[in-house]
Amino acid sequence: MKAKGCSIHSATFAFIDIETTGGNSARDRITEIGIRIWRAGRVVDEWQTLLNPETRISQFIEQFTGITNDMVADAPLFAEVADELALKLQDTVFVAHNARFDYGFIKSEFRRLGVTFTARVLCTVKLSRRLYPEFRRHNMDALIQRHGLAQVQRHRAMGDVEAMLSFFLHARADKGDQALERAIKALLQRPSIPSHLPPDTLQELPSGPGVYRFYGENDVLLYVGKSTNIAQRVASHFSGDHASSRGVRMSESLRRVEWTNTAGELGALLLELRQIKTLKPLFNRRSRAAKNLVSIELTENAEGFLQARLVREIEPHRLGDYFGLFRSKRDAERALSGIAAKNDLCNRLLGLEPDQDGPCFQRTLGRCKGACEGEEDVVRYNLRTQIAFHSLRLQTWPWKGPVGVVERDRFAGRTDILVVYNWMHVATVHDEDELQDLSLRGQAVTFDLDSYKLLIKTLLGRDRNHREIIELPAVGEPDVLMP
Repeated sequence: MKAKGCSIHSATFAFIDIETTGGNSARDRITEIGIRIWRAGRVVDEWQTLLNPETRISQFIEQFTGITNDMVADAPLFAEVADELALKLQDTVFVAHNARFDYGFIKSEFRRLGVTFTARVLCTVKLSRRLYPEFRRHNMDALIQRHGLAQVQRHRAMGDVEAMLSFFLHARADKGDQALERAIKALLQRPSIPSHLPPDTLQELPSGPGVYRFYGENDVLLYVGKSTNIAQRVASHFSGDHASSRGVRMSESLRRVEWTNTAGELGALLLELRQIKTLKPLFNRRSRAAKNLVSIELTENAEGFLQARLVREIEPHRLGDYFGLFRSKRDAERALSGIAAKNDLCNRLLGLEPDQDGPCFQRTLGRCKGACEGEEDVVRYNLRTQIAFHSLRLQTWPWKGPVGVVERDRFAGRTDILVVYNWMHVATVHDEDELQDLSLRGQAVTFDLDSYKLLIKTLLGRDRNHREIIELPAVGEPDVLMP
């Protein structure tokens, strides 16, 4: 269904807008379609219809669009208008504001009928950015106000189509045919994507937050990534500006792109970390699971001196008793050596030398104050040790029990409640009823260094007061696994 050229004098442009039950084209459905067909300077056809989405429209979407469940109850199904719609869009340039959204929903509706729909797509948001780069905002309300366009019924299909076409005509008069055609030609050029992917792969990807996965031959997982805009991030992988030998190898191997939507960035970050560590994609270098996560515990010996020992079994409910999280024994010992050197602590008490009679080696060099020989006061040594290790003490859990961290994507109609306990992501539910029914008992979770750091930064950082957090009763204890 390719358009015949991109000249505004010969090409046919289908200005289209849809209203939906939400923002996820895989789950949500279309409730209204409006189209104006424009060719050679005039509107040659117009078509609009409400659609029965075969699902309930939420109260939020009813208020947002003004389309109610009663209004669509007797409307046709998409299947009943699909042939007529395909005929109207045949050999046109598919024009929409934030076109990836509208195009993705139309493709999904046709796909449910076993029909592959493709078109050349022109986004008027991108057209505005290209023609008017001096402005920061390019949403429809901004265009109407900035260019003095006629007021329309916003968030209804034909009203938005009218506003879109008005902007197009204003840009033509303001910038001239040549400038408009150059902008359209540049925007209609498909980005370079790997040859083994369908040419409209990028058009199918959502523009919201989530995790994406690249698969190669035999469905081998190549790469896992996250973004607040999946489509934009995936496209950047194929940009020449990001080319590298590793990127080229991955692109040559790529056969399929898959994604999982989330309601917000924290959910995407946690999902990305978990999938990288559990699925072990070939091209992810960072954030692989540590095979032997190590921490340091301080305990008193028979003489009352604090001594350090390395531990691999961390009990999350007593995090304040541990110091530092390290990906290997070598990293932990390197940290201990640095602490000993900086604070004149005893290497033997820190476990860096064998336990034997006589002074430690550092004592013979004058770098230990004699705790190994009982020549330093116990209280003084222990105080110096506690001060030296203070900055490494792990952050204790500040709530009495688990919490639900709420993320909302209102436009997509999605809510994720991330259940977190002792800096571990235990589960994700989607409403408070699920949350109340949740039991942590028997849930297998892993205490993970990267998730620990991420959750501390998110829940205790500068933006913590802007997060919606629900405190929960301690309903059972999860089974904690160590990497």
